[in-house]
Amino acid sequence: MNEPIIPKQHEKRRNQPPFLAVYQKMFVVIAAALLVLFFIFPILRLVILSVSGESEVDLRHYQDILAEPQTWTVLQNTVVMVAGSTFLAVALGVFMAWLITYSDVRAKRFLHVLVLLPFVIPSYIVSLSWTQLMSSNGWFASVLTLLSENLEPWNLYSLGGMIFILGLSHYPLVYLFTVGVLKRIPRELEWAARSSGAGRIAVFWKVTMPIALPGIAGGGLLAFLANLDNFGIPAFLGIPANISVLSTAIYQEVVSVHADAFSRAAVLSVVLGGVAVLGTVVQWLLVRKSKQLETAREDRSPRFSLGKFRIWAESGLWTFLLFIGIVPLSAMTTTSFLRTYGLEWTWDNLTWDHYWYVLYENTNVQSALENSLLLACVTTVVVLIIGTIVAYIRINKPSPLNRAAETIITVPYALPGVVLALAMIFAWMEPIPGWNPGIYGSIWILFIAYSTRFMILQVRGSAAAFMQVGASMEEAAHVFGARGSVKWIKIMVPLILPGMLTGAFFVFLTSLTELTVSSLLWSAGHETIGVMIFNFEQAGYTTHSAALSSIVVMIFLAGFVFMMCGQTIWKKRGRKG
Repeated sequence: MNEPIIPKQHEKRRNQPPFLAVYQKMFVVIAAALLVLFFIFPILRLVILSVSGESEVDLRHYQDILAEPQTWTVLQNTVVMVAGSTFLAVALGVFMAWLITYSDVRAKRFLHVLVLLPFVIPSYIVSLSWTQLMSSNGWFASVLTLLSENLEPWNLYSLGGMIFILGLSHYPLVYLFTVGVLKRIPRELEWAARSSGAGRIAVFWKVTMPIALPGIAGGGLLAFLANLDNFGIPAFLGIPANISVLSTAIYQEVVSVHADAFSRAAVLSVVLGGVAVLGTVVQWLLVRKSKQLETAREDRSPRFSLGKFRIWAESGLWTFLLFIGIVPLSAMTTTSFLRTYGLEWTWDNLTWDHYWYVLYENTNVQSALENSLLLACVTTVVVLIIGTIVAYIRINKPSPLNRAAETIITVPYALPGVVLALAMIFAWMEPIPGWNPGIYGSIWILFIAYSTRFMILQVRGSAAAFMQVGASMEEAAHVFGARGSVKWIKIMVPLILPGMLTGAFFVFLTSLTELTVSSLLWSAGHETIGVMIFNFEQAGYTTHSAALSSIVVMIFLAGFVFMMCGQTIWKKRGRKG
């Protein structure tokens, strides 16, 4: 009788030393405890506080808030803002993806970079740059005056302004999802429809759109979640105009001084977080469905020619992208050089004093720069190590437990930033009744919040790198005797390094300029760059906020160029190898 074949992984487990099995169990227990402490416990504290009474479960806070007319105004503003900005993001993202991917326009790589620019730059800086462009004493207002004395710049301190800036900031998300789907649609299907007599428009609506719809919907829902989560744009544009949405309403409740502030903020956070989590689940299902429609290979070649209209299409495309991406940033930079906000832009009114002030004279800005750099560096190193380990286990040792761990790690990023920040306050102000570990009010709570929020970004980046390498490479290393540290240093790390560093670099830049979480967790001496820009703008020091924002933009653009050059050099080295 033939003996049953034992899979290799079970054979390894059977032959491993007993102490190794003990260590593995200890590792699982410790990992589970850390997941509960840092990822689940804060959310539970938030939910519990929202229903806590004096001695039992109490829904009074929900009843009181839902009975207030102001609450329904906030909800109405939130729905209108999110729906309008998502519609704009989807329409603009799909059109840009279709035109750049399928047409024969030139310089597609540079167009791609310009499309991503409003998303790469922090949204509160994008908001600030557009307010400077549309100010009543800016150069854009002067141009409108030359056309007609009755023309005035658009007042962005309105619900319409918030919708516009949010849509421009997040349409690149829809663009990225749609480009990936469009490149994988077999052109044979379109040829078959054209040969049957269908025109180009009919092919687009009856063939291309139905196939691309799951991917487009996934990108649209991701834009919906980003619009729902965003705090910077509603804070910069909505608070001065007394227009509240859920994210800013939570912030205003926390910074107020009345007795029920935290409980009321917890109720609003549960509502906002519930919508965000539900949207994340739907988005995941749509993305999963879109992946089933992918072909094995991307088709990057153009599918139609613009002919004699190409030069006009390219001119319009470049003009639009430069206007929404570069012109507002230029207006913000010019404002940073004015001696006083509101003066005309002449040589006599220009100065470097604001840059000197924010870099050398204001100790709070210097402290904020140091804090942000420290938080970004430490967060990046921690999530790079832990996230890569989690990704390796998730890809090479799949199990229901590992999938559950990845889902738990996703929750802090899926939740809106103000909701996570409030959860961190409740968790670490007094984790055990009567005991304050001193984390709340220190820089440590910012580090914990950043690490939990951005961990999933590194997990996904490293997981993608491991999937590209494949398990066969690791098995080949074992066959040829490379084990332990030798296998990782000489074989695995060089192969996965580009994917790891891409995720780490994104975590670094995001942490460096983070505002949403920091707006509720900062304390005196622990300000961050985003908080300082926000405080400058709220206090009316527009030239200072513009100068500091311009410095941040330069850092981002330099980092973006550095990353692209690094990827190009690495690809060339790979081809030579």
